[in-house]
Amino acid sequence: MRLTLLLAAAMSAAAFGACPDLASQNLPHTTIQSSEMVTSGELTLPGVSTPIKMLPKFCRVTGTLRPSSDSDIKFEVWLPDEADWNARYLGAGNGGFAGTINYSGITSAVARGYATASTDTGHSTPGFFAIDASWANGHPEKLLDYGHRAIHETTVVAKALIKAYYKKPLAHSYFSSCSNGGRQALMEVQRYPRDFDGVISGAPANHFTHIASEFVSITQALTNAYIPSAKLPAIEAAIVNACDASDGVKDGVLNDPRKCKFDPKSMVCQGEESASCLTAPQADTLKKIYSGTRDMPGYEPGGETGLAGWGLWITGASVSKSAQFQFGTQLFAHMVYGNKDWDYKTFDFDRDTKAADQKVGPILNAIDTNLKPFVKHGGKLILYHGWCDAALPPRNSIAYYEAVRAKMGARQADAFLRLYMLPGVQHCGGGPGPNHMGEFDKEPDATSNMLLALEHWVESGVAPSGLTAVRYKGSRPASGIERNRPICAYPQVAQYKGSGSTDEAVNFECKLP
Repeated sequence: MRLTLLLAAAMSAAAFGACPDLASQNLPHTTIQSSEMVTSGELTLPGVSTPIKMLPKFCRVTGTLRPSSDSDIKFEVWLPDEADWNARYLGAGNGGFAGTINYSGITSAVARGYATASTDTGHSTPGFFAIDASWANGHPEKLLDYGHRAIHETTVVAKALIKAYYKKPLAHSYFSSCSNGGRQALMEVQRYPRDFDGVISGAPANHFTHIASEFVSITQALTNAYIPSAKLPAIEAAIVNACDASDGVKDGVLNDPRKCKFDPKSMVCQGEESASCLTAPQADTLKKIYSGTRDMPGYEPGGETGLAGWGLWITGASVSKSAQFQFGTQLFAHMVYGNKDWDYKTFDFDRDTKAADQKVGPILNAIDTNLKPFVKHGGKLILYHGWCDAALPPRNSIAYYEAVRAKMGARQADAFLRLYMLPGVQHCGGGPGPNHMGEFDKEPDATSNMLLALEHWVESGVAPSGLTAVRYKGSRPASGIERNRPICAYPQVAQYKGSGSTDEAVNFECKLP
């Protein structure tokens, strides 16, 4: 009996690859710098003083991809111990102009049993929220890596390492990310439809060039009539007062901001200017922000304040301090015109949007609506967007969703596609509404429950239903739940049944408006 057990243990060990051996894998245009087990439960990362704690045992692989002579794509693949692996792969995307590995994303993934990977997309800029595109100036191959190639190449290598390490098939592969990561998600669906079985695309910056044009257009309007952040609380309060009760529940959240007919001119100062009113030019600027451009929807009323609100993205501490100013000017200066001194004040919407579409649109824009190859692969796609997003216009996601349905046909689209519009949620999370999706033993992320629903859809053929968003009393689950609310597949919305607490999801139902 003992000999049998020893032989079984030896055979099991032989079937499971050794982590250091992965460094010798011969993969196309790939150099593996290191391959080592992390067993201490914590990991100190480059440039980070505080180590990541509470990690499971996993194999950490670091390397570089060079699919072109000017490529320098750093990547990491994290492989949980065989006993902890759930037989799935989960790719993590990047925010902003990327430039760093998404350690937060892969840490969360490996802690939940996924094999996972992330990349800096081929250039190095510090911080997850990187607003620097100078690396693209004069480097078309690096722009291509950022645009879509790096995520695909990293996925290919990750799958090869998974096969070599576990010595057994990968059951399913998934990708979930938000913002630029949402754009990356749609790039995968459109360009590399066999990479993933299920994809979650949050608040996608998919029409990259036209979004950048809108950023610069808003910046020009704010230059002419700046709205200081001190006025944002009064703007939001006026909107909530005018429109909050129209959805049947007075809770400080607009269920569908499109129904709010707030007129900025109603806030024009009748006497001396103060933080509670607008000048006539400021009212015109506010209307422009809500209205959008000719081919890109504007921003929605009702979520102007907060950490990820207009003070960060749109108005900033000054015009040049807003994230929109920085992203928009960086794209045109370095990606379109190759001129670091490009002046946004010279921006002409028609001329410069056309130039961006021609120069970098084919590389950066993820707007293809023909998703038949992804469907043929059996893929499922979930889109989500917060109605209070101050970074990327929420209705842009609706426009893409409806365009796919028009192209593919409603019946076929419904078989693989869902869109969730999240009331009161800002950019990829936060905001006045219920903004956490699901709960785990560990801290949940914005797509926790969606990811489980996606897996169930892909692996069991059961389409998502019954998703619930939670708002905590504090920043973490331990603080207790303040409110929860159903999250409905668009175009349905959560409607109050007419009795019971409006803070309880059970008292709402998803219905067509």
